[in-house]
Formats: sequence, C-alpha cells, structure tokens
Amino acid sequence: MLPEAVTGTAAGTDPPLPARIAGRRKAGTWVTGVVAALLVALALVSAFTNRNFSWPVFAHYLFSPAILAGLARTAEIALIAMALSIAAGIVLAMMKQSANRVLNAAAGAYIWVFRATPLLVLLLLLYNLAALYPKISLGVPFGPDLFSVDTNTVVTVAGAAIIGLTLHEAAYCAEIFRAGLISVDRGQQEAAEALGMPSGLTLRRIVLPQAMRAIVPPLTNQFVNVVKTTSIVSVISMPELLYSAQIIYARTYETIPLLMVVTFWYLVVTALLTVAQRRIERYFNRGRAVLSDGASRKLSRLALEAGR
Repeated sequence: MLPEAVTGTAAGTDPPLPARIAGRRKAGTWVTGVVAALLVALALVSAFTNRNFSWPVFAHYLFSPAILAGLARTAEIALIAMALSIAAGIVLAMMKQSANRVLNAAAGAYIWVFRATPLLVLLLLLYNLAALYPKISLGVPFGPDLFSVDTNTVVTVAGAAIIGLTLHEAAYCAEIFRAGLISVDRGQQEAAEALGMPSGLTLRRIVLPQAMRAIVPPLTNQFVNVVKTTSIVSVISMPELLYSAQIIYARTYETIPLLMVVTFWYLVVTALLTVAQRRIERYFNRGRAVLSDGASRKLSRLALEAGR
C-alpha cells in the first residue's frame, strides 16, 4: 500500500481529482454567466441611450393601423401556406416511401427542384407567370379549350405569395414527415399487419402518433421560418408586415425605428409559436412520460425486493 503522502489522502494535501474538476467547472460557469450578463447589460444600455433608435417613434408606430394590418396579412399568408405545405408534404412523404417507383421518382424530383430553387426566384417567376402563359386553359389535348382564364386573374399578388411559399415549403415538410415515419420501428407496422389492421388504420393509430414526436419540433421550426420568410414577398409588393413598414419609412425617412417595430412583432409571433410548440410536444410525449414513470417504479420495486 502506498503512503498517504503519495495517495494524496492525508490532511493538508490537494483534494481528489474529481473534486478539483467539479470546482473548476463551477467557477467556469459563474465566470461565463457574469460575462454574458455584462454583455446583455451593455447592449441594453447602448440601445436605450442611443437616440438614433428613436424610441418615441417606435412607440408611435408599434400599434399603427397600417402595421397591424400588415401583421394580420403576414399571419394569414403564413397560416394558409403552412397548412397547404403540411397537406402537400404528407402526400409527398407517402409517395417517397411508396414501393411504386414512379411515385417515388416524382416525389424525389419535386423535392429536389423546389429545395434547389431560391424562394425569391420562385416568387418572381410566379409574379411574372403571365409573360410565359397569358392564359390558363383546360381542354382536350390538341383540341378545343373547355375553360380559359387570364393568368393575372388567377395568380394575383396574394396568390403568387401563397403558391410560392406552399411549393417551396412543401418540399421541406415532406422531408420532415419522411424522417418522422422512418423513426418508427418497422416491426410495429409488421405486427399491425399480422393482426390484420388496414394500412390506413395502422398509419393513423400506430405510426403517426409515434412519428409526431420526431415531427413536431422541426415542423414548428419550419413554421417559424415561414413566418419570417413572408418578408420576402415584399419584393412583389405584397402589403405584409415588412412592406407596410417600408411604405411608411419611404415617406417619413424613419427607417430604423420602423424596422425595430417589424423586428418586435416577429419576436412576438415567434415567442407565441414557441409556447405552442412546447404544449404540442408535451401532448405527444405524454405516453413516453407514463412509460418512463412505470419503468422507474418497476425498477424501484425490483431494487427493494433484491435488498430484502
């Protein structure tokens, strides 16, 4: 046996290595926290003491009717585009998982094209679609048209914004849903098939409830991205939140405070979506929590029995 002076256990010697590591980590945590707090304090002091931010102007336009109308249009466009994207994404994900090679290839081509095309380019193409197709017609191939309408009548500014966002985001939603479906153990689907459950019922009652745990976080993140991406539709003169602010500061030259107003409302919407995400995640994780509690109780009971 080594002497106490060598092992470091005698009084007055250095503490054991794990204790020293824990102490250093605790000190590092305190230092990091203090530095972060100082940086935040400096940023706040700079923001509220810099007159160039024009906080009175910010307060004046924060609840301006034009700004609130733009905010409502932003929410409307984002909700419609995201709902359509989710519906299209589910269909594309099922096509991508299909054993039919034609459906699989078609879904893969769609996802590749619209993930590779920048949204700004897509919006400009749709906005100028009438230059490519002056009329949208439905009829017999190489025969008479049964129905015809001017393209500008159908693809309006709002229509171009919603169609562009839907086409773009559906490709990402498809990959999110496909990842969620892949995360579910294939054995559970095989067990359902062995019990004679129809494929639709298996998908609805067994696969999707488990897949939603993997789907909800990235899907909510994608919704937040859609809300922010709506600012791009300002290039086609869609009067959403950013474009409404641009109209005002083009007249008043108060650019910074109005951009701060836009930023504030985007932060509010993102915070609300984050709260909704937490609630939805808690809902879909409730089964896992019950299972974990049951497993913990079973382990505790076995430990008590073993101790006897």
